[in-house]
Amino acid sequence: MGEGHGALAGLLAGQNVDVLICGGIGVGAQTALAEAGVELCSGAQGDADQAVEAYLKGELVSRGATCDHHHHEEGHSCGDHEEGHSCGSSCGGGCGSHTTMEGKNVGKKCRTHYKGTFNDGTQFDSSYDRGEPLEFVCGAGQMIKGFDAAVADMEVGQVVDIHLMPEEAYGMPNPEAIFTVEIAELPGSEDLEVGQQVYLSNQYGQPFPVKVTAKEETTITFDANHEMAGKELNFKIELVSVE
Repeated sequence: MGEGHGALAGLLAGQNVDVLICGGIGVGAQTALAEAGVELCSGAQGDADQAVEAYLKGELVSRGATCDHHHHEEGHSCGDHEEGHSCGSSCGGGCGSHTTMEGKNVGKKCRTHYKGTFNDGTQFDSSYDRGEPLEFVCGAGQMIKGFDAAVADMEVGQVVDIHLMPEEAYGMPNPEAIFTVEIAELPGSEDLEVGQQVYLSNQYGQPFPVKVTAKEETTITFDANHEMAGKELNFKIELVSVE
């Protein structure tokens, strides 16, 4: 699925698309768009022209991951999700609603190096290890709130250390994001195992990542909460450049 997300983001970037306004969208797609430098504004509803007009007026606020986990229709599919943590998983996806943000870097394309750790010091992600800074538009809803806020007033070359509570990162786990479906209605689910991470498609055909938490003879249970939900996160952030 990662290749598919990257191909879509690359196609949009290649067509000089700066902003994607859409309804529901999965975390993986958000990640690819952020890495391609395409601003995302999700959760739009109704007439497309009205949505564009609202965006231009600054009245359209991105809702982050907006996949509906409760109204699955027959024919949706599941696909493998690579294990491991990516830059988008830690920073770029599941941003949730963003309020108006102030800062000299807001609205500008920023490139940052960062290292993310849990409170026990365990590292969960690092752009330094990949050798490539993360590129995103500050304040555009591409990043978690606390990360965005930290970068908003940074100077190029500055390094900051921040500690984020769940409310500033991926929020608390939502019990309603845990759901059970009939195995017979989900092609490919018969081969899944508890603990496996996969992608499902919602009724709009948009992918979102889930984890298998239980499997019975005829049913399978998934948890669509972000893997970082409920966790306190620490970041070392270095602002590499601002455009």
